[in-house]
Amino acid sequence: MTTLHHRVPASVRSTGRRVALAAGHLSSGLRTPPTFVVVGAQRCGTTSLFRALLSHPNILRPVMHKGVNYFDVNWEKPWSWYLSHFPLAAHARRKAAPGRAGAAVFEASGYYMFHPHAPRRMSAALPEVKIVAMVRDPVERAYSAYKHEFARGFETETFARAMALEETRVTPELRRMVSDPHYQSATYRHQAYRARGHYAEQLRVFVDLLGRDRVHVIESERFFAEPTQVYGDLLRFLGEPVIAPASFGVFNARPGRPLAPAVEAELRAHFAPHDQALAELLGRRPAWMA
Repeated sequence: MTTLHHRVPASVRSTGRRVALAAGHLSSGLRTPPTFVVVGAQRCGTTSLFRALLSHPNILRPVMHKGVNYFDVNWEKPWSWYLSHFPLAAHARRKAAPGRAGAAVFEASGYYMFHPHAPRRMSAALPEVKIVAMVRDPVERAYSAYKHEFARGFETETFARAMALEETRVTPELRRMVSDPHYQSATYRHQAYRARGHYAEQLRVFVDLLGRDRVHVIESERFFAEPTQVYGDLLRFLGEPVIAPASFGVFNARPGRPLAPAVEAELRAHFAPHDQALAELLGRRPAWMA
């Protein structure tokens, strides 16, 4: 669907963003940091959740982007740059639910959950923040991510070949990122199909840093099957009134050929211990294990 936003030339949109960021930077001391962050995972429905959250009268989004990506790829920028993306505190006070000091404010950056430094950076900068994570059957997520990256030009191999190459591609990049916090790796970000599905080890970092009561995990299968209930649970976690949108949409789906049975079987075996670790962390079996 063509919208007014898409009819505006890209150069004009880019100039508008620069002007807005400059104004935001000057007023950064008057802006409110996020009260919760959707940290991923990639290809798990975060865009659909983001759209649902936009309809809530007491929840405010970033000024320009769904995700700011400050704690992963923009960490070199000043804190005032990050704050420039968020609403003015006065506006947040006006939008607050009854009995609340301010509206909930959030961003959604799908790389935070997987980035080796993002959780600690986030917990240090936002010690009171709440974390929302979406997870999905890791086999389906891996294949969806592959199709997504292939379509965007970040992948050229077949899915089976990409699986075979992943460890030799990704592990050295992770080691370099850990040893050099300034290093950015397109390979780690765009070609880690299996590793991104190791949900428990990624979520455990947030739990250890912030506490289990500050981390809310949503399985995308449950969100799309029972959106009103799952969305209500999220709002209760955030302490906001349970006000659901008129409808829940599905955005950024990536159709394609079914996964080859042999590749699926190999991935099921690979993810089995990771799924069990996630079940222990959540205190329930993930939806795809039911």
